[in-house]
Amino acid sequence: MTESSIPPRPAAFSYPGHGANARIGVAICHGFTGSPLSVMPWAEHLAGQGYAVTVPLLPGHGTNWRQLARTRWTEWYRSYETAFLELQSQTDTCFVAGLSMGGAVALLTASRHSVAGVSVVNPGLSFYDRRVRVIGVLKYFQRTTIPLQEEQTTAPATEDGDYTRTPLSAVHELKKLFGAAIRGLPGVTAPVQVFKSLTDAVVPPTSLEMLRQRLPAGLEEVVGLDSSGHVATLDVDAPEIFARSSAFIRAHSRQTSTSETP
Repeated sequence: MTESSIPPRPAAFSYPGHGANARIGVAICHGFTGSPLSVMPWAEHLAGQGYAVTVPLLPGHGTNWRQLARTRWTEWYRSYETAFLELQSQTDTCFVAGLSMGGAVALLTASRHSVAGVSVVNPGLSFYDRRVRVIGVLKYFQRTTIPLQEEQTTAPATEDGDYTRTPLSAVHELKKLFGAAIRGLPGVTAPVQVFKSLTDAVVPPTSLEMLRQRLPAGLEEVVGLDSSGHVATLDVDAPEIFARSSAFIRAHSRQTSTSETP
């Protein structure tokens, strides 16, 4: 393989905003073993609406599973939190958003900081595989596992890095992140919008039920996605995600602006 044939490392995305929406920010977080490529069409759509948008590349992601195995969930969270705080300092109103694990990161951020709203796609807070209960011990006996693949999906593949295997140490970190996000749910006071694929083979329905039960104000909106798999931001229902999240941001930006008017 020549150097020119090596796929470029997925990069973070940043857009300063323009026009009437330039002072409204949206920080988007990608998922576990993913990269900004998995949410890039969403980010580009919001940027096209004039919003200031940031999508950081989390540590250990966009490279390979060996790099991921050397990182901790706190590093993933702090990377996103730093990007969010920078965007918040440059805007008047700021939203958090995320896909899969990125949804948990966005919710944890909303529990610790003032945000105008939360928009998440197939947010992860729980696992299908019951072996995760003993992952803290299992990781010492088995280093990696083959990642779960959905049986049917129309989402195009993205060059997120070499994640042909998933390090169990990283799965253990993911479990810790989910635990922190769940504990933080009572502190989320901003409105929450959720998009949920009805045939999601990665995140179980229990994640959505936790949100229904533990958010103090409940869920403002749950949008069922009939035709998409887990990475719905690249799938058939992506246009609906883009349009309805834009409407959600627009509505709550107006409400925030009105409430701040003396």
